[in-house]
Amino acid sequence: MRIGELAERAGVSTRTLRYYEFRGLLPARRAVNGYRVYDEDDLRQVEQIRVLRDFGFGLEDTRPFVECLQAGHPAGDSCPAAVQVYRSKLAELDALMEELRTVRAQVRAQLVRAEAELPDGPEPRCQMEG
Repeated sequence: MRIGELAERAGVSTRTLRYYEFRGLLPARRAVNGYRVYDEDDLRQVEQIRVLRDFGFGLEDTRPFVECLQAGHPAGDSCPAAVQVYRSKLAELDALMEELRTVRAQVRAQLVRAEAELPDGPEPRCQMEG
């Protein structure tokens, strides 16, 4: 398939595919006429990158998954390097969640303090009007 078809099937732009090629994440095979050519394995690699990017992984973080696919592992994540990226991402997410819990507790404390200092006590909560 050519670049336009791959882009359409993978849900990305041709510009994105060229960038992946430039970064070494997508093989650069050319037909006799000079057009880029791709196969179903390339589609799977681009889909893997897209899913990981949607989950918040950096582009370089996708490299071990692509390499795992290229090594013949159908899931693309059953290689030690890919597993390590998962572990790193989970640690990052855990840290962010803890930070958010701390900030939430601080905002809640500020709200309780502010409500207690209102001249007439806490304001009634607004109710949805029909």
